[in-house]
Amino acid sequence: MTYDRLVCANCAAPVSEGRCPVCRANRERLQQESFLAGLSPMALIALLTVLIAAVALLAHQTA
Repeated sequence: MTYDRLVCANCAAPVSEGRCPVCRANRERLQQESFLAGLSPMALIALLTVLIAAVALLAHQTA
């Protein structure tokens, strides 16, 4: 999940703004997670599509 849509329960502000210590800590934690966590859903779908196409092409060439 991307942190730009999260709302902090402590200060009721977007976590991406980092208004309170809780926001800043969660923003930092989310940024340190895997690189796929920061991708948008459309980017993940595009990446999955490219991967499926590459596997299909490889399977077609070996058959």
